Amino acid sequence: MVWTFVPVAFLLTLTPGPAFALVVRTALAADARSALLAILGNGVTVIMWALLSVAGITALIAASEAAFLALRVAGAVVLVAIGVQYLRAARRTGPAEDLRHDRPAPSGRGPFRDGLLTGLANPKLAVFFVALFPQFVPDGANVLAATLLMGSMVVAFDVLWYGSVAYGVARAKRAFTSSSLARRIEQLTGAVLIGLGLRLAVEKT
Repeated sequence: MVWTFVPVAFLLTLTPGPAFALVVRTALAADARSALLAILGNGVTVIMWALLSVAGITALIAASEAAFLALRVAGAVVLVAIGVQYLRAARRTGPAEDLRHDRPAPSGRGPFRDGLLTGLANPKLAVFFVALFPQFVPDGANVLAATLLMGSMVVAFDVLWYGSVAYGVARAKRAFTSSSLARRIEQLTGAVLIGLGLRLAVEKT
């Protein structure tokens, strides 16, 4: 029955969110390798949330309105902070002549950290795992093993899909960086993350 989770994991990956915006921005600002590090950082949080769901912590968060609110506000702050960081980076970028040259790629810690923080800033993953994962665990099966398998499915699809997106963006990077489009995309990414953070802070569900 765990294998019936495959299409669910696939659809979850295709659902637009902060991770997609982060991957596009990282591939454009740096390269595909840096974007892959961001993808892996986000993947680590998927496994973390899966393990926490087994431990019952995410169930507590889902059941406690105060705990979920605190995590939601913290997540909103992180998303807004990352978005502001991107907007500031776009503002610091010089005129068009500066965009004709590749910007130096950031260290591996930066993209990986951004992916990690973006995943941790999404408390809905906690609710998702608690609400959905148990339905796909067969009776008598090892809950930890089944949960890790389903979490790994999500990570695998993330790597394949987001990796393909990162590769495509990196290949088209020269066309982007030959105009102000690169700066515009960085600004758009920052605005999207800020918008997602604000929505997360004010929504009631």
